[in-house]
Amino acid sequence: MDFTKEEMTLNKQSLGNLLLVDDDTIFTSRIARALEGNGFSVKPLETMALAMASIEKNAPHFAVIDIRLPDGNGLDLVERLLTVNAEARVIILTGYGNIATAVAAIKMGAFDYLEKPATAEQLFDTLTRTQDQKPQPPANPMSADRVRWEHIQRIFETCDRNVSETARRLSMHRRTLQRILAKRAPR
Repeated sequence: MDFTKEEMTLNKQSLGNLLLVDDDTIFTSRIARALEGNGFSVKPLETMALAMASIEKNAPHFAVIDIRLPDGNGLDLVERLLTVNAEARVIILTGYGNIATAVAAIKMGAFDYLEKPATAEQLFDTLTRTQDQKPQPPANPMSADRVRWEHIQRIFETCDRNVSETARRLSMHRRTLQRILAKRAPR
């Protein structure tokens, strides 16, 4: 289902069904209204269980899925959706972005990975972008502190979230690592 952006804008009825899964109801309703205005038929859901049932009943053409849901991991939804509809275009959305989860999402077949707060315009552009179009580079590149934090997160994920093993691999004291992991990601 590859449409050019012009075709999508001219024929808004042809965009297809979009599954929007996020537990932030205010964000979900705002994004759903904006994307419906751009021609998508949006089905907003708050839990993984509801989304799984919806996928089994009628697999959507597009999906925007939060990675952290109250009853599970959004990556499990990506896997199930792509099993049911291999042509679906899936965008992973998260407020807890790190390189390790972005790589995992892309390897599972997600089309792209966006950090919250994503705007409706960013989502629309990502959903309608063709496969060969590259996303714009970030206006603000990562700081050195953020690069360090991302590296620690990647090693932590590689070690199956084992603090002691991660600290050993990074030649870092275990308590120092725990303090770093407890903090929010630097900008």
